[in-house]
Formats: sequence, C-alpha cells, structure tokens
Amino acid sequence: MPLLLLDLDNTLLPRDAAFRAWAEDFLAENGLPAEDLDWLVMLDGSGYVPRSTVLGAAKRRYGFDRSVDSMLEHYRLGINSRIQCPDSHVAALRKAREAGWTLGIVSNGGTLPQLEKIRLTGLASLVDGWVISEEAHCLKPDPLIFEIAARRCDFRPAGDWKAQTWMVGDYGPADIAGAAATGLRSAWLHHGRPWAERAYRPTISAPSLPEAVQVILSRAELPNSRRGFAASAAGRTQLSRGHLAIPASRLAPTATRIASTAPGAPLPQPTPQPLAPAIPLSTPMAAPMAKTVPLAPPATSAATG
Repeated sequence: MPLLLLDLDNTLLPRDAAFRAWAEDFLAENGLPAEDLDWLVMLDGSGYVPRSTVLGAAKRRYGFDRSVDSMLEHYRLGINSRIQCPDSHVAALRKAREAGWTLGIVSNGGTLPQLEKIRLTGLASLVDGWVISEEAHCLKPDPLIFEIAARRCDFRPAGDWKAQTWMVGDYGPADIAGAAATGLRSAWLHHGRPWAERAYRPTISAPSLPEAVQVILSRAELPNSRRGFAASAAGRTQLSRGHLAIPASRLAPTATRIASTAPGAPLPQPTPQPLAPAIPLSTPMAAPMAKTVPLAPPATSAATG
C-alpha cells in the first residue's frame, strides 16, 4: 500500500482565504480602514511570517492598548473558525483511500492551532496520522519529519518506504525541498505561480489538490510506468492521466502554461466529476494520536504549512 503525505495550509485547507476573511472582519470590528486589507495580507506572507511580527506591526499601526498575546489568541480563534476543507478535497482523499493509499498530514506550525484545524475541519477522520513541527521538534524540509509521519501512519511497505511515498504541498522550500531531501516523489500545487527554484524540482505540478491526487493515482495504476507503482489489486479501473498536471521538466516560466498528455495535442476540456460518496474509514485516529507528545502552548514565531 503506498503512502500519500500532504501539507495542511494552502494544500488541504484554503488558509489564505481564511486569513483574508479574518482580516476583513478585524478591520470592520475595530472601525479601521477597509483599504488596509491589502496591507495585512501582504504582511501575513501566506502564514510564513511569524504571527508576533504581523500582530505586533498591527498593534503599532493602530495604537492598540492590548498585548500581542491577547491579539494572537483572538487571531487563532478567528482564523480557525473561518477555515473549512473543500468538498472537492474531501472527495480526493476518499478516492485515494478507496484505491488503498495510506494518508498522512505533515505540517509546520504551532501544535495547538494546527491540531485545531485538523479536528475542526474533519480531517482527523480522513487520514491515518499527522505530525506537527512544534511537537515533533523538527520541521520541513528536515527528512526526519517525513519519517515521523510514516511511522505515525503505521505505514509498513513491502520494500523501501521512500519508493512508495508521495508528498503534496504548495511551498517549495518546505514541501518540495523536503521531499527531494528525503528521496520522495512530490506534487507541487502551483496556484497559478511559476516555479522559481533551481536546485530542485517537483515530480509533477498541478493547479489544485484534486488534480494532483488524480495524477498520482493514475501513475500508481500504470503497471509499466517507470515512476509509478504496479497496481496492487487485479481488475482495478485505471484512472485517466488527464491534462491538469505537468512533469517538472516542463514547468513553464508563466503561470498559464499547462502541458497536454501528448506532444502537440489540443488541450481537452475536463469533464466535471461527481463527488465520491462518503465511505466508512477503516483506520481509527486513536493510534496515531497516542504517539504524539502532550500539547504545548502555541509558539508565536512558528510558520505554518
């Protein structure tokens, strides 16, 4: 059974959209200029700027007479109440589960806020385990955090676990560099951005999580694929490779270029697929969580991912 590891923020969950919604309400609740939204979004840096830096700058800009810690608590509760796992992402995870994949989450960030996201959005019942950098005392791109994730998912491959594992994420320096350093294949969610790194590249690139999962599963189904796995179940339906993801060797310098499945072929239009029906999940979450350390207070300087 192969292993699919996934980043949390802006991969499984639309974290930036939740931040924007929180920032809009924050400005309105405090009677602040609505046009300051772009300033807050810029300062946020998609969650990679320490929260103490973002909120400390806001405190000084608006002259708030309250501590950064109290603002941090307000922020954490606010953003987590506004974040949801899209139905299309839930369907993609269920499709991978039906195909026999083990699923795990690998996230950089504070233990308490990231764990709240996993539980509040229902992801806890959709994956086999997770690891969060603060409680694991290591963070992406360190190969150790991916090894911890595999153990917590109780992943027991027939051969080398690295040869049977994919990592999906949106942030190159953590998700893709970490996969490369560990020896895993990777899928980069470009979200309309060009690839900018030169020292390493993802195995494939896709615009969103469902498209990435579709291509990963199709590669696993191809018995003669040099990069994929042989199908483990006889008679399993082979998924279409589609046109929504591209190999790393063809990553375009612009965000709009997408490779077709055959050289020179016209770009086909994707056929909308119905959401997969809910299925009972076979793996309880109690075991993975028993392996984690006790919760620690959230670190205000941790980046999310």
